[in-house]
Amino acid sequence: MGRLHDLVKASGYTGHPLELLLVRILFCLFADDTGIFQPAQSFRMWLEERTHEDGSDAGPQLAQLFQVLNQPEYARPKSLDEQLRTFPFVNGKLFEELLPIAAFDAKMRETLLDCCALDWSAISPAIFGALFQSIMDAKARRNLGAHYTSEENIQKLIKPLFLDDLWAEFDKVKGNRNRLFDFHKRLRTLTFLDPACGCGNFLVISYRELRKLELEILRASLALERQSGQRLVDIQQLISVNVDQFYGIEIEEFPAQIAQVALWLVDHQMNMRVSEEFGNYYARIPLVSTPHIVRGNALRIDWNDVLPAERCSYVMGNPPFVGKQHQSAGQKTDLLHAGAGVKGVAILDFVTGWYFVAARYISDHGIRCALVSSNSIVQGEQVGALWGWLLANGIRIHFAHRTFRWTNEGRGMAAVHCVIIGFAAFDRPDKTIFEYHDVDSEPHAIPAKNINPYLVDALDVVLPLRRMPICRVSAIRFGSMPNDGGNLLLSDDERHDLLVVEPQVERWVRPFLTADEFINGIPRWCLWLVDCPPDVLRRMPRVSRAVARVREHRMASDRGTTRTLAATPMLFGEIRQPVGPYLLIPRHSSERRSFVPIELFVKGEIVGDSNLCVSNASHKEFGILTSTMHNAWIRYTCGRIKSDYRYSAGIVYNNFPWPENATDSQKQKIEAAAQDVLDARAAHPGASLADLYDPLTMPPNLVKAHRALDAAVDGAYGRKSFKNDADRVAFLFELYQKYTSLLPAAATTRKTRKRVGRMAD
Repeated sequence: MGRLHDLVKASGYTGHPLELLLVRILFCLFADDTGIFQPAQSFRMWLEERTHEDGSDAGPQLAQLFQVLNQPEYARPKSLDEQLRTFPFVNGKLFEELLPIAAFDAKMRETLLDCCALDWSAISPAIFGALFQSIMDAKARRNLGAHYTSEENIQKLIKPLFLDDLWAEFDKVKGNRNRLFDFHKRLRTLTFLDPACGCGNFLVISYRELRKLELEILRASLALERQSGQRLVDIQQLISVNVDQFYGIEIEEFPAQIAQVALWLVDHQMNMRVSEEFGNYYARIPLVSTPHIVRGNALRIDWNDVLPAERCSYVMGNPPFVGKQHQSAGQKTDLLHAGAGVKGVAILDFVTGWYFVAARYISDHGIRCALVSSNSIVQGEQVGALWGWLLANGIRIHFAHRTFRWTNEGRGMAAVHCVIIGFAAFDRPDKTIFEYHDVDSEPHAIPAKNINPYLVDALDVVLPLRRMPICRVSAIRFGSMPNDGGNLLLSDDERHDLLVVEPQVERWVRPFLTADEFINGIPRWCLWLVDCPPDVLRRMPRVSRAVARVREHRMASDRGTTRTLAATPMLFGEIRQPVGPYLLIPRHSSERRSFVPIELFVKGEIVGDSNLCVSNASHKEFGILTSTMHNAWIRYTCGRIKSDYRYSAGIVYNNFPWPENATDSQKQKIEAAAQDVLDARAAHPGASLADLYDPLTMPPNLVKAHRALDAAVDGAYGRKSFKNDADRVAFLFELYQKYTSLLPAAATTRKTRKRVGRMAD
């Protein structure tokens, strides 16, 4: 089909006519193998027998066939070719539009016949639409994995959204004729909307599963009728679930057409199953019922114009994953429109637009929704902007899949980390969290009393971006930023070469810590000229030349503040170096590690701005921040890059509930356990922190030291143990709620924090 597309396009037949031509050919290929066209292979035989080998008449012949497929048998000319007369009336508007006639040649005809050789009845509906869509884009053919949703992932959404409940209800009523009859009638009333339907994968699988359930209802009805000695009416008259219960919105024309045809095709597949089950051929030809697939911008159009909310049962789908930094100007405008009146929309992922529109659509209605989303919408600063508004507007989470890797069976699949969130404008008592041991594992269901925006069984808490900590602890800040064009920084070799030429520089060369080099144990140095007298600087020519290059770099900047810094080129652009001992926390760290590598420094290492630092830190602070308690908090509240941690001051550190009521004895235990962790690290002098905290190479003595530290920290919180990270974070959210309930709205000063701390004690 891809080759056929390329050949027809190369002939000059492009755009909408090409797309619709291929959709019609696709239907004919499928109909040839599934009994829609009888006898089987009618389309292939017609091509072979009624078109010339050079293909010269294939275009006109196809145009005539399409016209026949759009005509009821009684309206066809009596002189119509006998072979064409055997084709059924299809209707459904699929063949209604008159297309320009394509000019075929021998190669194009041969390629079309090659298409007929495939058994199209065997194509899985989960891949069918996107497989065909990829025909339209040569690049997409090489990267098919990014263009369709696997059935496994679709089932993760539709089962807890509606399918599990329907099957549970069926099990309750299948032994009662009247209740089973009423249940069957209710299936016909259900309606489904996918506002980002693409090729219709969610709609297709949902429809197929609904038809499977209906088939079980028919089996149960037949069994009950036989038991009562009555004869069941014609089974075909009892089939009521149909494609017109399914609605979709898709911005692109071709996928919208594919979604409609895919629903018809899976309808026919299910009709064949009914035929096999009950022994009578059953087909819905001509097509009377039509799926409602609307082409439009889902963030702009009124969903009520597609399906009035009072008639909608479920909203579901997989809106596009586009981070704030990758959105086009049009997407940013669409998102601002969808989130009109919501503070902080500019920081949100594109997918959140569907949440805003859905929340308004389902308000005051019993509609249940579920959307696949990038996991960043339940992490970091996005939570406040999105979920603060959603919770205020009555949205409650009913079920959630925590972070998992979005995969399918296609080649080149996108490495996306996702969540699935089921929600509605009403609450329900039975909620479920689907937990993953890691992003590639199978989910296991955990009952929950409540699911908050961080997908934790805890109170509905939204962490604000705070300037100061909620507890009585030292402030956290960024490290120093060179803003030097690299001229004040030195590798190990560059430092050595410089000291050979100008040994007097040694006093002004200090270790420089970036996050990556700190974690991986790579030496890095900087020229720290804060106290360097001018006359000394002039006697170091190589250093002076480096300083001159810094000045040139800053003067060339488009930013006025950077050009101002050119007046002091010997200094870092922003100096935030702690005076005494400090904790270094890398801003980015791998999610593979159970512990974010944190270090306690007492010497003169210069901390760079790819890290955060806590001044005046002791072993107690090091112990608490290095514990599993704090790392669990990180895993659930920090922002992510893919799935790697992005530690932040305003969300993670400043909102963290410290064990404020710890006794002196408990604090001493933490300090002693923290020193044991440092000693365990020091016992491996050749290993970097990356080596020490890799789950495959973490040494046993360090594992043991961390377990002891966790016991000491847990004890300071008044607990002996926790079941898992989620249990820890639920506990911390309760503590957060307690602390912040005592905190005035403007509690940002040290004086206020001390007062609140005394109240908490």
